[in-house]
Amino acid sequence: MSHAIDRQQALFQAAEAARYAPSVHNTQPWRWVVSADRLELFAAAERQLHTQDPDGHMLQLSCGSALHHARLALAAEGWQHEVERLADSPLAVIRPTRHEPARPEAARHFQTLHVRHTDRRTVSDEPVSTDTVEAFIHAVEREGARLHLLNRDEVIELAVLVEHAQRAQATDVRLQAETATWVGGERADNAGVPSSVLPAEQPRTTVAERDFGTSGTLRAGEGHDTAATYAVLYGSGDEPADWLRAGEALSALWLTAIERSVGVLPNSSPVEVPFTRHELRRLIGDLGFPYLVLRLGTFGSEHAGPGRTPRLPVEQIIEVRS
Repeated sequence: MSHAIDRQQALFQAAEAARYAPSVHNTQPWRWVVSADRLELFAAAERQLHTQDPDGHMLQLSCGSALHHARLALAAEGWQHEVERLADSPLAVIRPTRHEPARPEAARHFQTLHVRHTDRRTVSDEPVSTDTVEAFIHAVEREGARLHLLNRDEVIELAVLVEHAQRAQATDVRLQAETATWVGGERADNAGVPSSVLPAEQPRTTVAERDFGTSGTLRAGEGHDTAATYAVLYGSGDEPADWLRAGEALSALWLTAIERSVGVLPNSSPVEVPFTRHELRRLIGDLGFPYLVLRLGTFGSEHAGPGRTPRLPVEQIIEVRS
């Protein structure tokens, strides 16, 4: 009986740790059900961006990041486990299989997820090292996705695609209204993106960052993005389970980046507009389906993080069943 209780407690703690995962506009669109022998992941349709993300791709990717966080938390407690990724509801089921001493790297990764944050300010002029980029590639591939690094000419093409996507989205009144409900202000509801983590003005960069239509309180920085590495996260499939794996890969890359003092800034706008997603697929040589654009860059030693976005309370996203 004690072993069963310990296992269920570990599953609860894993769901709790998953609260820190990144999600589109910090919508946290997941719900967990904890049972004695399994942890089930469900999508929270009420927190889906139905206008911006009608197919639920960003929702599934966000849930995949939460799934990876939960897996890390179990590994940090020494729980080996199996994951079943499904097409509908639940999105995934985690089943612990056996308990053994936790590996030191699992505990280190677990600590990393608690300090992860998104920094939209400009990066320094120090490029990301080659060995760090290789570590990102390996981290993504271990989770079943791929990473295409863009050369300078491709970055210019990306900038055009991002501009096209943002112009298209800026003319969508319903999308702009949806964004306004999730971005800006103090976020007393514990979800969404508060003004405190947004730049006061749009950074002067080659590839434009998403314009949320509201100003924040952070200085954008004096730098540019000329030393940044741009990459496209992609994979061979376009089904819900593939987007879930893309989220797991994003989480794995992001936590690897934190350990190597590299910032990650995702940009989903060129993936959300059908025309630009088609062109983005062409840009990566038709190797697969693009899931997300990533800016990878370093910050100066004096750079202070912008702080964390709020998190929903445990009781709102976790259900325990006896």
